[in-house]
Amino acid sequence: MYRMMVLFALLMGLAPVAQAQDLQTILQTHAAEVADPGRRTVGVVLEDLAASNLPQVAAFLEHWQDKAVWQRDDGVFFIASETGGDLTLTDVDTGAETVAPKAGFTQLKPNGGVRRVIATALVQFQLTDPDLTRRETAVASIARRPEAAQLVPLLASIEAETDAALRARKVQLANFMTARFADASADRIAAIESLATDTSVEARAVLNQILSTTPGLAENIPDDTNIARVLVPGTDMSQDAAYALLVAAELAAPRTPPAAIRAALEANIIAGRVGDVPVAQLDTNAQRERAYAQLAAAGDVPPLVTEIDRNAALAKFTFFEEYEENDQAVTDAAERALSLVETRVAVGQAADLALDALSLASIYFLAAIGLAITFGVMRVINMAHGEFIMMGAYTGYVVQLFVPSYTASIIIALPLAFAVTFGAGVAMERLVIRHLYHRPLETLLATFGISIALQQLAKNIFGTQARPLTSPEWLDGALVFSDVVQISYIRIAIFVLALIFLCLILFVLKRTRLGLDVRAVTQNPGMAASMGINPDRINMLTFGLGSGIAGIAGVAIGLYAKVTSEMGADYIVQSFMTVVVGGVGNVWGTLAGASLIGFLQKGIEWLNPSNTLAAQTYMILFIILFIQFRPKGIVALKGRAAAD
Repeated sequence: MYRMMVLFALLMGLAPVAQAQDLQTILQTHAAEVADPGRRTVGVVLEDLAASNLPQVAAFLEHWQDKAVWQRDDGVFFIASETGGDLTLTDVDTGAETVAPKAGFTQLKPNGGVRRVIATALVQFQLTDPDLTRRETAVASIARRPEAAQLVPLLASIEAETDAALRARKVQLANFMTARFADASADRIAAIESLATDTSVEARAVLNQILSTTPGLAENIPDDTNIARVLVPGTDMSQDAAYALLVAAELAAPRTPPAAIRAALEANIIAGRVGDVPVAQLDTNAQRERAYAQLAAAGDVPPLVTEIDRNAALAKFTFFEEYEENDQAVTDAAERALSLVETRVAVGQAADLALDALSLASIYFLAAIGLAITFGVMRVINMAHGEFIMMGAYTGYVVQLFVPSYTASIIIALPLAFAVTFGAGVAMERLVIRHLYHRPLETLLATFGISIALQQLAKNIFGTQARPLTSPEWLDGALVFSDVVQISYIRIAIFVLALIFLCLILFVLKRTRLGLDVRAVTQNPGMAASMGINPDRINMLTFGLGSGIAGIAGVAIGLYAKVTSEMGADYIVQSFMTVVVGGVGNVWGTLAGASLIGFLQKGIEWLNPSNTLAAQTYMILFIILFIQFRPKGIVALKGRAAAD
């Protein structure tokens, strides 16, 4: 590392500059080392090249590393490329090009170790290159394969860095490398402590590399050993694994496997006996080991190592994991920092899971709020509710076919989807539902048939392929809080839309005449009719309102999920569960049900991430049990339920 520090000092002009000379002269001074370099000898060449401060050195190193340097028979070096049987030669100083036959030239082919040394030196040149792209490439190269020799030039290049983003990256990378490679323990500890607030994967990798361990064993642990932990055979590691370490260290003979014992006994049967043990008695492990021990005592087979011998050997030694880092102060600091980072990561993962659950709950709320109004007021089991969601999504898709601006198309699609599905809902209520009131089974079958018909109609019109409903550019990407916590802007938009709908529906139900009529019909339709309210008209408007809200939900969901004729089926079950669990006909109950199901589903998926279907099954089982204990839902509605 000292040699590389001197090299970089020369490169940066911190050491006396060599006399003006050309690159070819320097190469001829070290012609033997350049032609046949070794990892030990190439450093001298690189030091002189750096001391020259010649601008053409970096290009030469790149070509040397890529095996593009050739030497003529008279010893002169060129950068060359092959073209058939000729070489296009480039002068290392002037850049002048000539063409010559390949005969009379020898290609320089440095081995992998030399090329790595050249690459390290080349990165140091590139860190201060005027070209931003080359500097970024150099930093990326260091990040992929950090080495101790790169720390000094990286630190020295930070002050002169003009690009703010690259400068920040250099500072971060220098901090990582200081934690691993700095000479002074105090510098390393300070860098490690600064990583305690960094939850990035890179920071955790650095700490884990500092805390990397190797297994060890000794009769008495040496005082200068930096012990990570002591291992107890049979508890922290298997006894066979511990004994394998003894065998690998040539501190014990390998155990004799049963197959080897059997083979040895078969090979030494004499007159129906092995030793003094008749073959007929070799039907137990004890007898086979006794016969084998006699053969071992006679020197016919290797000594037998029994389980008792293994346990006795293990008892003589202490097994442990030893830090590869010898400085205990450094590893102690890394342990503290990693513990804090893991705590932060755990908190971040919990927050990220909560954001995902909140986002899923908002989607379920949007999908279910229309059904909650319909089911709560009219007690109609509308199995076609999912198809209204699908109709809204396809409305958004059709609008985008005619309106190229994605922002404008979404603004137009939202009220248009409401109008389309409101009209479809009113039509279905007038033509079908109104004739089936108080006949829930027939209503279920009728709406189920309508859902199938609507799906087939969508397939006939739009085909079976998923259609794109593209979000505006300002909804691309995600809001990133840290490497662990982030949420997409589309999910944030859906959450905001759910809040807007919650406020809007509460306003309609609490502050408008329509809402007053709906609540009156919900609580007592007979009394409402006697007060001059037309329950039939309210039922029609309520069904249309619920269907229209489903259409708007379809536009929002279409931005996040696929738009197909079957997309409604993905949400109908969750919508009914949301309504039933939250409380039929209650907006706050729907919100509570969506939150419960969203958080429950994400929690189960976190516990069992490899099986989404199992997670949904567990969720349904939980909800069935929940309904057994609270059949009216989280927020029970008073009124019609009592009257019925």
